[in-house]
Amino acid sequence: MRTEQLEYIAAVTRLGSLRRAAEELRLSQPGLSETVRNLERELGVDLLERKRSGATMSAEGRELLPYIAQVLEAVDRLRAAAGEQHRTSRMVRVGTVNAATVPLLVPAVREFRAAHPVTQVEVVGAQQAEIHRALAEGGFDLGLVNHLDGDDVPAGFESTRLLRGRPVVCVRPDSALASRDAVSVDDLLAEPLIAMRTGYVMHRYVHRLLAGRDPLFSYSTDGAEMGKLMVAEGLGATVLPDFSVIGDPLERLGTITYRPITGDTTRVLLMLQRRKAESVPRAAQDLHDVFVRRARELGGTSADP
Repeated sequence: MRTEQLEYIAAVTRLGSLRRAAEELRLSQPGLSETVRNLERELGVDLLERKRSGATMSAEGRELLPYIAQVLEAVDRLRAAAGEQHRTSRMVRVGTVNAATVPLLVPAVREFRAAHPVTQVEVVGAQQAEIHRALAEGGFDLGLVNHLDGDDVPAGFESTRLLRGRPVVCVRPDSALASRDAVSVDDLLAEPLIAMRTGYVMHRYVHRLLAGRDPLFSYSTDGAEMGKLMVAEGLGATVLPDFSVIGDPLERLGTITYRPITGDTTRVLLMLQRRKAESVPRAAQDLHDVFVRRARELGGTSADP
């Protein structure tokens, strides 16, 4: 068994396919596939499920993944001690829900890049369930997710609360709703509503807020960034956490604004999560710390829930 075989398996898991892993590793796809098969024969386990649509980790592979990660982390510590610019310091992958992050994410990545000029940061937008799955399998180093007050935090993750906000109605400044101090549910139902798709926390919140009532007209979109763009273009209103709107480039330009929801006391938490592990790659830890510092600057808290 060779260290690079384990690194190849980790790359396939992180990137989701043999083809993408081969491109990143600068190997031929048949060569990478044969190397993985040799490891599978040595272990006596099929680590990957190979389908026409691509290769993913098998159930047996997912059970072994924590042990593979521990070996690679030990190798990384050895390389770091020897002063080598090691594998994990050259890539940090962050999964993020779109409803939470532009005012926090961009400054944090900018600060991190200034301190780590040779480290790549890959930011992947995904739904919360996908982020949790990738964190558990080692595909993401960090995850930014939203929780409503009272939601259970999944076991197996370290969770740090970054920001605590409230749902607000995001509208254009020239909208009739912008002239109100607060927007009622009846007001919201009378406007075209830009809603998040099923699977997003804000979809669940709005469904509960409207209590089965249908708006005048509704769109469905995948993520807050498209929702805010649609608002800026005058297509309607959307409901987002206030920390997704305050400081957003569109809000700073004056093309979107926000109003609280009448009588609503719901709180939304932006959480930074990672898989529990005995050791964490230095680059991932450094980016984690940058997120915490940036959240404090925005008035948030780093207290664990």
